Amino acid sequence: MQHFSLQLKTIFSSLVLFSLFTACNPEKKSIETTDSITEIDSTNQMTTSTPTDIHTFAMPEDAKITHLDLKLNVDFENKMLSGIATYDVEIQNNIDKIYLDTRSLTIENVEVDGQKANFELATEDKNLGQKLTIPVTDESKKVTITYKTSSDAEALQWLSPSQTAGKKSPFLFTQSQAILARTWVPTQDSPGIRFTYTAEVTVPKDLMAVMSAENPQQKNDSGIYSFKMEQPIPAYLLALAVGDLRFQPIGERTGVYAEPSVISKAAYEFEEMDKMLEAAETLYGKYAWGRYDLIVLPPSFPFGGMENPRLTFATPTILAGDRSLTSLVAHELAHSWSGNLVTNATWNDFWLNEGFTVYFENRIMEEVYGKDYAEMLALISYQDLKSEVAAMTSAGSAEDTKLKLDLTDRNPDDGVTSIAYDKGFYLLKLIENTVGREKFDTFLNKYFTEYAFKTTNTEDFLTYLDKNLLSQVEGSMETINPKKWIYETGIPANIPKIESERYDKSIAAAQSWKDGTPAAQLDTKDWTYQQWLFFLRALPNQLSSQQMDELDKKFKFSETGNNEVLGEWLVKVAHNQYEKSYPQLRKFLVNVGRRKFLSPIYSELIANEKTIPLAKEIYEEAKPNYHFVASSSIEKMLEGK
Repeated sequence: MQHFSLQLKTIFSSLVLFSLFTACNPEKKSIETTDSITEIDSTNQMTTSTPTDIHTFAMPEDAKITHLDLKLNVDFENKMLSGIATYDVEIQNNIDKIYLDTRSLTIENVEVDGQKANFELATEDKNLGQKLTIPVTDESKKVTITYKTSSDAEALQWLSPSQTAGKKSPFLFTQSQAILARTWVPTQDSPGIRFTYTAEVTVPKDLMAVMSAENPQQKNDSGIYSFKMEQPIPAYLLALAVGDLRFQPIGERTGVYAEPSVISKAAYEFEEMDKMLEAAETLYGKYAWGRYDLIVLPPSFPFGGMENPRLTFATPTILAGDRSLTSLVAHELAHSWSGNLVTNATWNDFWLNEGFTVYFENRIMEEVYGKDYAEMLALISYQDLKSEVAAMTSAGSAEDTKLKLDLTDRNPDDGVTSIAYDKGFYLLKLIENTVGREKFDTFLNKYFTEYAFKTTNTEDFLTYLDKNLLSQVEGSMETINPKKWIYETGIPANIPKIESERYDKSIAAAQSWKDGTPAAQLDTKDWTYQQWLFFLRALPNQLSSQQMDELDKKFKFSETGNNEVLGEWLVKVAHNQYEKSYPQLRKFLVNVGRRKFLSPIYSELIANEKTIPLAKEIYEEAKPNYHFVASSSIEKMLEGK
C-alpha cells in the first residue's frame, strides 16, 4: 500500500489518533504479541516458530488452509456475493476443530470431505467478527462452505453507473487489507497463513472480472471468468474487481486495465512500467509472479495503491497527465518482493512490509529517473516522518512511533501510519550508508531469496541482519543501533541527512516570498511536483485572502492536474477559509475517495466552528462515493460536531 503523505498526518494535530475500527478484544488470544523462537542453522538461515497473531481466530499450528477453490456469483442488484469456498486443509496435533474468520457473512452450509457438518458461528466480536468453528478429524482433507455476503460488507465497494468514469455500468472492487478479507470470504485472515487459490466468478455478461491472479485480457460472452494463483498468498492479498474494463498491454509482462474512457490516458501514464520492472529485477532478483499488471479503479478507491499480486489496484488520482506521480507504481511493484514475497507474520511487524518497500521504491526511482529525483522523494518521506512523530506525540500516542508495534486490543489499521513507511525506510537507508550499498544489496538479495513465500517478524529479522551482515562489518551494530530505531519512540539522532539542490531552491523561494518578494518574481521554471510540495509546506499556516489570491493567481494551484499539489493547496484553502477556492474544494471532496487527501482537508474544516456545517454538507453529498475505509474515518472526525 502506498505510503502516506503529510496530508494524512495533519489529522492528528486536531484529533487524538483514531483507528478505523474500535479496539480489538479477541476471545482466544492473550496479551502475547509476535515474539517467536529463533534459531540459526548451519547455513545462517532463520528458522522460526509460528508467531501469535492476535487479529485472527485461526490456530494454524493445529489446523490451517493450504488452497482455496472459490466460486462466486456477483449480484449488483442486491449488492451481494454468493459463494462456495472449498479449502484444502492440513490437520495436526490430533485436534478436532478448525477455526476460520468471518464477519457479517451468512453461512448456509458446511461440508467436510463431502459430508454435511455441524458448525458453530460464535457471537459477533465488535472488531474481529465471528469465529467459525468446524469439526474435523486427523483424516480431514477438504472443507466446503456455502455463504453469502451482506450488502454492507466492509471490503466491498459497490458503485452505481453514475459513480464510474463511463457512467454506463456498475462497478465492484474489494479492499482486503488489513483484516477485511473475512467480510467477503470465510478464511483464515492472517498475514502469516498462505494459500494458493483458483476461482470461478460469474458476472453480468457486459462486464469483466479480474482478480489477484492470472487474468483475462478481454471480455467473453458468458460472463464466467476463471482464475488461478499458483503462488501462496495471505488472505489480505485476495482481490476482485468487476466492471466495464478494457486491457492495454505496456510491455511483454506488463499492462493496464481501466474503463474505456480512461484506458488511453492510463496506458500513457504508465508507459514506463516495464522499465521499473527491469530496474527492480536488476536490484533484487527475478520477479516471481509472472505478469505485473495494474488496474485503475474509480475515484472512490480509498488508497493510492494496493499491492494485490499480479494486479496492482490504483487510484485515478495519480493520472496527472505527465507521469509525475508514478512513484506509486514503483512502490506497489516493490511490494512484489517486500510484503508479497516476504511478509510480516503479524501486523505488529508492519514496518517489515512497508519500510522495505519505501526503500525499494526509492531505489527503483533512482534507477529510472536519477539520484536527484530519488533524493526529493526521500526528503518528502523525512518531512512526513517529522510531522507524524510530532502529531502523534502531541496526541499522547508516542508509543506508536516505535517500529515494533503492540496492537493488542487494537485494530491493525492503527499501525498504518507514516512510522512503518518512513521511519522504516530511514533505518534501512542508515544501514546502507553504514555498510555500503554493495554489501547491503547483496544482503537484501539473499534475504528475498531465502524467505520467498515465507513470513518473518522483527526479532527474527534482527537476528538474521546481525548474522548475515552487521557482524561482518566492524562497528556497524554500534553505529546503527537498530534496536533503538525499532523499540524506542521518536526519531533517532543518527537519521541519515539527505541533501537536494532542488529542495533548497524551493525552500529559498518560499522564504523569499515570506520576506516580501512578489510571487510573480519567483523563479519556479521547470519545477517538479515535489518542489511545489516543498514550497507549499514551507509557507506560513496563516495566510490572508490577499496572499492566497496572489499565490493562486500566479501558480494556479486550484487548477493543477497534479492531485498531490492540489491536495496540499486545499488543506490551506480549508485552514484559511479561502472561499474563492471552495468550489474546487467541494468538487475534490465529492469526487475523490482517497483517504490521504480527504482526512486532512476534512480535519481542517472540522477544526473551525465556522466551517463545520460546510464539512457536514459536503460529506452528506460525498458519502455514497466513499469506501468504508474512508467514510468510517470521516465519521469518526464528525462525531459530536
